[in-house]
Amino acid sequence: MSEIVDRVKRAIKAPSAQSPVQQAGGFTLPEWAPGFLFFLAVVFTLCFVARLGLDTSVRLFTAGEIATQDVAADQSLQIEDVEATTRRRDQVAEAQPPVFDVSPLPFEALAKSVEDIIGAARAATAEDLEKLRWQVAENLNTDIGPDIIEVWRQDDFKALMQKDVLPWLKQNYEPGVVSSVSVFTPYKNGILLRELPSKMETLRVETRDIKDIKQIKDDLEHMLKVSLNKPFRQRKAVYSLVYPLIAPSMTLNQETTQARKAEIARAVEPLYYIIKKGEIIVRQGERVGPIQQLKLQSLYSHRKGPYNLLRATGLFGMCLMFLAVLYVSLERAGIKRVRSTDWVFLGVVLLIFGMLAKVGDMVTLPGGGGLPEATRSIYFAYSLPIAGAAGILALFFPKRLCIFTSLILSFLAANMVYGGIGAFCYYFVGSMIYVYLIKRSETRSQLLKSVFPLLAALCVMWCSVNLMDLNDPSVAGAGLAFVALSAFLSLLAVVGIAPIMELIFGYTSRFRLMELLNLEQPLLQELMVKAPGTYHHSLIVSNMVEAGARAIGANPLLAKVAALYHDIGKLKNPHYFIENISCKENRHNKLAPSMSALILISHVKKGIELAREHRLGQAITDLIGQHHGTTLIAYFYHKAKELAEAKGDDPIREADYRYPGPKPQSKEAGLILLADAIEASSRTLVDPTPSRIKGHIQNIVRKIYTEGELDDSQLTLKDLTLLSDTFQRILTGIFHQRIEYPSAKSPEKNGKTREETACAVDPKAAEHAA
Repeated sequence: MSEIVDRVKRAIKAPSAQSPVQQAGGFTLPEWAPGFLFFLAVVFTLCFVARLGLDTSVRLFTAGEIATQDVAADQSLQIEDVEATTRRRDQVAEAQPPVFDVSPLPFEALAKSVEDIIGAARAATAEDLEKLRWQVAENLNTDIGPDIIEVWRQDDFKALMQKDVLPWLKQNYEPGVVSSVSVFTPYKNGILLRELPSKMETLRVETRDIKDIKQIKDDLEHMLKVSLNKPFRQRKAVYSLVYPLIAPSMTLNQETTQARKAEIARAVEPLYYIIKKGEIIVRQGERVGPIQQLKLQSLYSHRKGPYNLLRATGLFGMCLMFLAVLYVSLERAGIKRVRSTDWVFLGVVLLIFGMLAKVGDMVTLPGGGGLPEATRSIYFAYSLPIAGAAGILALFFPKRLCIFTSLILSFLAANMVYGGIGAFCYYFVGSMIYVYLIKRSETRSQLLKSVFPLLAALCVMWCSVNLMDLNDPSVAGAGLAFVALSAFLSLLAVVGIAPIMELIFGYTSRFRLMELLNLEQPLLQELMVKAPGTYHHSLIVSNMVEAGARAIGANPLLAKVAALYHDIGKLKNPHYFIENISCKENRHNKLAPSMSALILISHVKKGIELAREHRLGQAITDLIGQHHGTTLIAYFYHKAKELAEAKGDDPIREADYRYPGPKPQSKEAGLILLADAIEASSRTLVDPTPSRIKGHIQNIVRKIYTEGELDDSQLTLKDLTLLSDTFQRILTGIFHQRIEYPSAKSPEKNGKTREETACAVDPKAAEHAA
């Protein structure tokens, strides 16, 4: 007997599926790590495949050559039109006004020279006049006669120069004097006058009022002759002195002008040829022109090549950031609940749909499939069933995990087809909508009908993208057919691929749960025949769990189905469980408490085996394994303890009388544990009034909570309060009062109370009652 007991213990205490994997050197690797590494490897591969360009055969034709085939742009490019840009810059530079410096120095030099010459003439002696005359003639580079020197020496000449001539010259020099007005002929748009030394600039559009040296001389002569009515001899003396000294005060600053033109030319934006992906550059049989050659050369120089390492690394870094947001969103405990198999499944879905996008982007249909060349790639990009991938995930995973996986897939697919932000939004929004629709579909007919709202949403997204990027009504109209193809392919992906993935990975979809809910299932039929008490208990627990799940926002369908099957392990030894036997046939009376406890514990392990054998799915299998947590089988533990004390044996180990666990890892598992314990122990109640039922439920919930069985279940105190109220309402309905018929006898008259009857034969109920 001891050998059998040890064998059962070893089987029951085997490591659970949630335990970490022990590696060499004592390093502990989490159970989910291998699958997560596979998922990362898939993301890494897709990032590099996204930038992989297997088709680099861009044909290059030169100007004048006849094209032997159609050449379409394999990417969108901007090509600078160098000649047009140069012409535009030259035009802008020519329109830039030249800079003329206006300096006061020429007049100041003139005035000083006049004063010096007059002063020298007035101060010279008769012997020095001839020498002075030749010296002044040399400096002024003109013939100066003795009569002119005599005029210069007169007081009225000095007064004329100081009071009339020099002030008049100063006034005419202030606007500026140019050497010749012909210098303004090339500048039709005006000039910039820069006053020195203040550097103040003034735009002069009209240059006709600017005087040159000739006009200054003419005006001076007119003033002396007409305005001042001076004699010829005096006027000639003025001309001889002033004319040689008149110099232009306005000069073209060539260096500043060229610098301004270069600066304004650099500010001109280059002119580009815009090439759209799919655009025909040259058609077969057409003579190639210079512009077409330029476009072909640019496409050839920008061809995709084997891969862009830096861009691929950037894509992978972006995906890692998405995963980091997922980690923060799910929190540490939440991310750990994503199992290794889940990561593998997510990686496979990403790989299938990511490679579908890349292969389709590179494959060219013979003859274009009858589609316009310029829009073939656009149509393909928006016919991809990326929403179908999100729909597949929505059948098995929570919304948040579906959202972040769809985010990564949409991001990668948009880069596969070089679709930009428009394609990314189209994929991601479509995926989110389909996740919502799939989550709301409870029957296969609802699943089929979900394609219509998906189609409407995709059409709105397509039209929005078209208005935002393409601005082509013809493309928008024809593209609606491909958007419809995307919606129906997404539906086919969910209907066709999901069952295959469900079979391979052992997942349980909503529709599989609906099938398992059918009470005609062979396993439930066998439970009803072989263990009718367990079957009835499971029905009540399933109703309690479903109502509780709806109250706290858990998955009511999964919880109800798992509750129906949570005790299927009792099929192996149904007569060792009191709900299936009468009071006279209690087989535990002939067994040691330790053996009775092992038999009770073994029904969890056998339930897991039956769940796997009948392919109930991993979700239900896990809930079966967690529905008792690590609770203590108190009845047989205390019985064994009393026997050991009476015989003087070694103390009994409490661990031998506990279920192996693990503790409930989800709200659904915690629900089933509570409902199972409450329903079983409620059989011990005598006169189950609503107040007694309420107190009983609160005691059981408090006991399980304080023992720490719900620590990993995500159930909050608010949830426990809602569950207590829900369970009370259901049990009150089950134990409702009935009138006593005249022939009926109360349990007290039969000599046994309800509690005595139940506890005598039902160890499970007794332990909870205790």
